[in-house]
Amino acid sequence: MREQADVVVLGLGPGGEYVAGTLAEAGLDVVGVEAELVGGECPYWACVPSKMMIRAGNLLAETRRTPLLAGAATATADWAKVSGRVRDEATDHWNDRAAAHRLTSKGGRLVRGRGRLAGPRRVTVGDRTVEARRGVVLATGTRPRIPPVAGLADTPYWTNRDAMAAAELPASLIVLGGGAVGVETAQVFARFRCAVTVVEGQERVLSREEPEAGDLAAAALRSDGVRVLTGARARQAGHDGTAFTVRLDDDQVLRAERLLVAAGRGADLAALAVETAGLDPTAPHVPTDGRMRAADGLWAVGDITGRGAYTHVSMYQAEIAVRDILGRPGPEADYRALPRVTFTDPEIGAVGMTERQARERGLRVRTSVLPLASSTRGWIHGPGNEGFVKLVEDAGRGVLVGATSAGPAGGEVLYGLNVAVHAEVPVDRLRHMIYTYPTFHRTVGAALGALR
Repeated sequence: MREQADVVVLGLGPGGEYVAGTLAEAGLDVVGVEAELVGGECPYWACVPSKMMIRAGNLLAETRRTPLLAGAATATADWAKVSGRVRDEATDHWNDRAAAHRLTSKGGRLVRGRGRLAGPRRVTVGDRTVEARRGVVLATGTRPRIPPVAGLADTPYWTNRDAMAAAELPASLIVLGGGAVGVETAQVFARFRCAVTVVEGQERVLSREEPEAGDLAAAALRSDGVRVLTGARARQAGHDGTAFTVRLDDDQVLRAERLLVAAGRGADLAALAVETAGLDPTAPHVPTDGRMRAADGLWAVGDITGRGAYTHVSMYQAEIAVRDILGRPGPEADYRALPRVTFTDPEIGAVGMTERQARERGLRVRTSVLPLASSTRGWIHGPGNEGFVKLVEDAGRGVLVGATSAGPAGGEVLYGLNVAVHAEVPVDRLRHMIYTYPTFHRTVGAALGALR
């Protein structure tokens, strides 16, 4: 069966849904293709349910800190409260009827199934072929990477989806991977009395961030009872019908009721038949220009572009792609001030380059690191005030090119640093700004003064 449309959007995660819905509202004939749930990973298995879990875990942690500041307080952890909220409020029992209606009510056509390119401006979904007059947008996201550990593929391991959908917590959990998903999940489960071990092959967890961030996250996990093993790699995995065993390179054997694989994510371009549009099916991601164009009549947005598995990046790129498809003017993509937050307690927000990245680019770098507790607000906050502000300055230009904000409100404090990096506000001007007292963000002012 052959049909036509103005635009075909493959994948209806946050970015793809935005593209399809906005173009449909603009009067274009749009076909959105989705193999799973409209809305994608974020609302059903990632951002939203994980933050609900984190909110609950943080409340337990604050209750345990209360006796140090305000008197006796107790809380009994009840995972059913958390899983019920995820099931009923966040995911509607993993039903996408509301999201599907959101698209079709704007005039978009929804096609269920797994789509593939079949040449320039052409998509197949099963026995259905859609020819796109203007073009195709790839927004199919990524899938969990499963490391080549002997025996792992034959076990009933978890990915993030299983962890987010868990109606009951296991008594024990091994987490393979110390990135954001691994450390966030580990801390939440530990706070609900699950015995957790994190196995990370790099020398620190959160290895892509500043060393200080990895050290802080590891200390926070350990304070919640998590066993953190860094510089450790899984060599073999097995499951005996009751529990998992993981043998490490040093022959240490770990045992737990569940095993979560959180070793990153990757795109499968071969499954999309991108070679029919002139792209490399073995590439790790789809390269795009500043207007999100991957080829003539082909755009890509979201995780598949390799710019970070973040909903905010997907939405940012989606807006640019929409403008280009509609022929509207606007700025091209700019990733200099790419922000990200790991929602552990304390939160770890970062923007732009790390110190190491800046030095590797040959910049003349000045840095400063100030503990959050050195600020009046940090001191007032007391227990739970662990954190810091780190600034990375390009001394040659006198502007910040990177920053990390860690603490009870690390992701919120990041906003001002994000503006500074994005707008290239001169450091001298930032030093003469008035910083509200007493706030966590006042630490930024002190950190500017400590640059060296």
